[in-house]
Amino acid sequence: MTALSSLKRIQKAFDGALRLPFDGSSRVVLMSDCHRGDGDGADNFAKNHNLYSVALDRYDREGFTYIEMGDGDELWESRNFAPIADSNGQVFKRLMKLYSERRLYFLYGNHDIVKKSERWVEENLHFYRDSRQGRLLPLFPGLRVHESIVLSVPGGGDILLLHGHQADFFNCELWRLSRFLVRWLWRPLQMVGLSDPTSPALNAGKKRSVEQSLIKWCEKNKTILIAGHTHRSMFPEPGEVPYFNDGCCVHARHITAIELENGMITLVKWSVEADENGGLFVRRGVVVGPRPLIEYFPVRDKQSVHFAGDQ
Repeated sequence: MTALSSLKRIQKAFDGALRLPFDGSSRVVLMSDCHRGDGDGADNFAKNHNLYSVALDRYDREGFTYIEMGDGDELWESRNFAPIADSNGQVFKRLMKLYSERRLYFLYGNHDIVKKSERWVEENLHFYRDSRQGRLLPLFPGLRVHESIVLSVPGGGDILLLHGHQADFFNCELWRLSRFLVRWLWRPLQMVGLSDPTSPALNAGKKRSVEQSLIKWCEKNKTILIAGHTHRSMFPEPGEVPYFNDGCCVHARHITAIELENGMITLVKWSVEADENGGLFVRRGVVVGPRPLIEYFPVRDKQSVHFAGDQ
């Protein structure tokens, strides 16, 4: 029953998705699960703040559109958005620049599911109250946060982007209970080193269950799906079920992303490395790829799909 419900939730997200044109000239980077926090001891994003900023700067310079695929802000542990904005001011300045150039889209996940409410988005993300200046400042005026996006390829091909909590009954249907447990039970325990067993990112059994539902939907619908949520990156071989996962931005020593460029798909890792003189630098490393996206489309679409601008 739960598996069937998961498939229905994923299908509903697909049917109601924002559709964006996508071809061989498109440059898109997908990142998720930043869990930007308020800077306290439970803020898992803080250690990768600089890595993330360097990556955003690179994608900005190279003309990428940034799609954040849910759980961008940690709104289960933090009750209010303003402390998150205050703690990540430089990050939000970078995101504001992308938004002003129409190169920014947000999806909501389970940890920031309050963004599903247009009223909440209007009251918190269009403008926010700066604690230092004590007044409202513009952030993302007019922003809409979506559950899902479909990248529509000329010729009929679709690529579904969603957070992935739709395949997780407890963190989707029972998210208010999950939020209560995280906020009042697991967050204090996390401060002393214990993990939340209800999180798919920290529970191998839940991770597999979520992945199986996402893979089953892909297999049934013959559609490429890219998600986050589990914090485990996935990159199938051509011919396998086309379920990808961009990983997360809260790994201990690196962040991951999926890049879509020139009709290719690549999984990358950003990390801090040391040079031969002991100096530190940020390195973008390719984990898998680049691979032609056309190899992941079903046979029915391969004759019609065309990435205009392909080399």
